[in-house]
Amino acid sequence: MSEPSTETAELGYEQARDQLVEVVRELEAGGLSLEQSLALWEKGEHLAKVCERHLEGARERIEAALASVEEDAGNDEQ
Repeated sequence: MSEPSTETAELGYEQARDQLVEVVRELEAGGLSLEQSLALWEKGEHLAKVCERHLEGARERIEAALASVEEDAGNDEQ
């Protein structure tokens, strides 16, 4: 499988998700050649990884914010 294109890698979460939904629709609709199906599948895999990276980044930011709040609360109790 090839590396994600710069264009795909730079998509925001919502854009990547919307494109992934469209890829799934096209695959589910059928009527594509094997080559077309494989190309769409690979595009979907890349888009899913972009979404995962965005979600992981959001998770890390939330965890950091919660840790900061907990640290501040611990300092206020002393």
